[in-house]
Amino acid sequence: MSSQPQAVNTILVGKKPVMNYVLAALQLISQGVDEIVIKARGRAISKAVDTVEIVRSRFMKDKINVKNISIGSQEIESQEGRKSRVSTIDIVIEVKQQ
Repeated sequence: MSSQPQAVNTILVGKKPVMNYVLAALQLISQGVDEIVIKARGRAISKAVDTVEIVRSRFMKDKINVKNISIGSQEIESQEGRKSRVSTIDIVIEVKQQ
């Protein structure tokens, strides 16, 4: 794993409930961030999509635009030494300027 610091506008989706990530996105928007990157891999991909859809449809209706969606895969090595591939997604959303 790389030890690169995450950007301030990045939300890494994992095992927490979806609303935690929704609140994180809304907090970034309230701080004035124009562009947010929501990243997930594996089983958390559906949570990332749910997060974007909840922010877009419930809280920021007509104020959020999906700018870019990138999909890919990473090769991960387990502690036993086995290698497996895990799907990844990066969803970039931007706040429309009024």
